[in-house]
Amino acid sequence: MARSGARAAAMQLIYERLMGGSGQDTLGVLIDFTPEEEDSRYINTVVEGVAEHVNELDALIASYSPSREIDRIARVDLCILRVALYEMRYCADTPESVAINEAVELAKRFSEPASARFINGVLGAISRSEQPAQENGAENG
Repeated sequence: MARSGARAAAMQLIYERLMGGSGQDTLGVLIDFTPEEEDSRYINTVVEGVAEHVNELDALIASYSPSREIDRIARVDLCILRVALYEMRYCADTPESVAINEAVELAKRFSEPASARFINGVLGAISRSEQPAQENGAENG
């Protein structure tokens, strides 16, 4: 399975937990595939990593979402943002641009049309703000 399918599965399990479910052993009910071992490891890593870092991720989302308070962000959008930010911060094998693009694609698939722009804006702003100074042209050669 492609990583994008595993990413969608992780987002759905995170959403299930947010909505009061267990977020465990329901993968077959949520989506139409049996993940391979590598996909299962990725899904578990992301779901558990988001749970472990949820306060940090939400604080970051809140600070870069001036137009929407965290409790006013659609729950599915919040889960997509959490997955993308977790990957951006803790998955060294996932380039930030890929995490952002995949989040936008998840928003197009699972949310409303305006969500893709909102998610892209928040993640793009976070990515730009965290670039090293020399990449932003601040280095004086």
